[in-house]
Amino acid sequence: MVSLRPLDRKLVRDLWRMRGQAVAIALVAMCGIATFVTMRGSYEALLSAQTNYYAQYRFADVFSNLRRAPITLLERIRDIPGINAVEGRVVFDATLDVRGLDEPASARLVSLSTTPHSQLNRVNIRSGRMIEAGNASEILASESFATANALRPGDTLVAIINGRKERLRIVGIAISPEYVAEAANLQDAFNDVAITLAPHASASQVIEHLDKLLAPYGSLGAYAREEQVSHHFLENELAQDRVTGTVLPAIFLGVAAFLIHSILLRLTTLQRTQIALLKSFGYSNTAIGLHYLKFALLTVMAGGIAGIVLGAWLGRGLAEIYTRFFHFPTLVFSLSTFSVTVALLISVLAALLGTILAVLRVLALSPAQAMHPESPALFKPGPLERLGLQRTIPLSVRMVLRNLERSPLRALSSVIGLSLALALLITGQFSYDALEEIIRIQFRTAQRDDATVVFNEARNTGVIHNLAALPGVLRVEPFRSMAVKLRFRHREKKAAITGLYPERQLRLILDERERPVALPQNGIVLTTKLAQTLGVTFGDMLTVTFIEGKRKTVMVRVANIVDEMIGLAAYMDARALGRLAAEQETVSGAFLAIDPLHQRALFRSMKSIPGIAGINLREATLQSFLATVAENLTTSTTVLIAFACIIAIGVVYNAARIALSEHAIELASLRILGFTQLEVGAMLLGEQAILTLASLPLGCALGYGLSVLLSVLLSEEVFRIPAVVSSKTFLISIGVVLASAAASGLLVWGKVQRLDLIAVLKSRE
Repeated sequence: MVSLRPLDRKLVRDLWRMRGQAVAIALVAMCGIATFVTMRGSYEALLSAQTNYYAQYRFADVFSNLRRAPITLLERIRDIPGINAVEGRVVFDATLDVRGLDEPASARLVSLSTTPHSQLNRVNIRSGRMIEAGNASEILASESFATANALRPGDTLVAIINGRKERLRIVGIAISPEYVAEAANLQDAFNDVAITLAPHASASQVIEHLDKLLAPYGSLGAYAREEQVSHHFLENELAQDRVTGTVLPAIFLGVAAFLIHSILLRLTTLQRTQIALLKSFGYSNTAIGLHYLKFALLTVMAGGIAGIVLGAWLGRGLAEIYTRFFHFPTLVFSLSTFSVTVALLISVLAALLGTILAVLRVLALSPAQAMHPESPALFKPGPLERLGLQRTIPLSVRMVLRNLERSPLRALSSVIGLSLALALLITGQFSYDALEEIIRIQFRTAQRDDATVVFNEARNTGVIHNLAALPGVLRVEPFRSMAVKLRFRHREKKAAITGLYPERQLRLILDERERPVALPQNGIVLTTKLAQTLGVTFGDMLTVTFIEGKRKTVMVRVANIVDEMIGLAAYMDARALGRLAAEQETVSGAFLAIDPLHQRALFRSMKSIPGIAGINLREATLQSFLATVAENLTTSTTVLIAFACIIAIGVVYNAARIALSEHAIELASLRILGFTQLEVGAMLLGEQAILTLASLPLGCALGYGLSVLLSVLLSEEVFRIPAVVSSKTFLISIGVVLASAAASGLLVWGKVQRLDLIAVLKSRE
């Protein structure tokens, strides 16, 4: 320890002398660690909340919907191997008349057992009380529904259930993925079943047995928890946190390692003679290498610790957003030992990567070699001279270009660092571009209807005339939806085929050029994601098993594959679908175009129509969609843009400071020869300006490539992200990088103004 004290004093002097550059490295490292801690901590908080919620409230492993089955069938279901517990429920979609809401609200009513110890999918009462056994008019409302409509215990709703109006009274607000009630008229029967599995039981085998048992009762096919909607959305969010918590910190810490390498490479080059003297006095290569490693460790670890603190603060804010969105009983962000340990190890790794290559080159020299300064650069005619252009270019510009020509690797490293900052800015704003593209295509171009009406069961086509006669209805386009199993070779997927009619204006299927696709008279059209899931291509024969009606199994040719960004879908001509299922022509619902002037009158009429199970308004769906992503997207994008600005400032500032230290003697000499301070500063900062401009094309290319990568990694079955980057995003990102570079230039300009000519010229370096 005693022998290292002089080196430690030297380390303190080096850190103070290069404090600006050390702070820049620490800030970049802080950004990377903060991103990792935020995303990893959020992932752990979500996973912990999910695990505790599922265990405490006994969330089912398998679900199945059917038409109607006697309560006695539950005993036969319990006898299926692998089933631990089973509960029969009554589930209905209904139309609600909510006070203060013009349009009819669509709701799912789920019967709720009042015996808590035997109940699956339990609810958490947030306010009010549990419903009383046998009281069919009492309901619990989900917290999100109650909050959106300013409902509280004691309020009443009017619902259309089984063709009749029912007045329901809210007695409690609860957290649940479903609406809960005991208001359906199916005594001693059930139409929905929830199941938990025994440890190590196979969900697929249980589903196979369950489908066979429930087929005579109109089962639409059992499905595992992985296909349950709320669980699926949560799993998507967890997957996205894993991706963003890996890719983005890697970029930040790669830049930090690059900055360390640049600084230490220059520092060790300037201190060649000092290193030679240290070697001659008996210091080993290991001791000297550790000395420079300490420089890197102190800067990066300082940034790492600050990043852990910042990440914890950002993570708590993100946890609050998650709490409002996912409605868990408890969701607490906390720093785990794993997150802190990995964050510190990542910091050490970044320091090591930045140090090793920079230090080894000088340590390999013998003391005698290191005592001599580096050989001067070899000056020879460059491209300007060979082309005879030197006389047409100002002297200051020629000097800048020659400096770049002499140090191509250093120039390239600066360009790469700046391009990564630009790439991160583009990636941060890419989310907005993708969202706007989804809205434009899905909600404006493909879906042109104002409302989608869904019937409680398939209806005769005559119902379309009844809808057309309602006040304010300008156009009606019916559709037929049928639940099926799609199978190709060993792959199988449960889905729904939507049958559409040729004369369509309100709901279009678009190709890659956004042109309407006509549905063939014989054949099926699949979305790209569904085709990939099944492993089919154009022309393949697909096995279709209908799991309603006559349950026929037929072969259908894949006639086309189209790309859609929300959900998995299959389309057919409605009449061809009816022929394939061997049923009479019926409809499941209709798309409506509505006159805004008569909208309120139409909604009043719809609230009292018994055959309507649900009404989805396009604009309401869009606003709900935006509300679920807007806050999280705005927060994450703002943070990412701030971090990218730090990278840009750090890279430009370090490059300019290194250039200033390298060319200090030259600049001082030029000042003595009569060059003004402004001219000298222009030579130094002109080099950084050229490097910044050179980084823009590469940064745009890297940003687009990273956006494409994230669109692939973050896309899931329910929601796929298009790889779209707008010109506005490119321009804003370029503007931010140029502004950051200008801010860095001003900092370095202050150094130029304070340049001590006498001290510089007296220096051996």
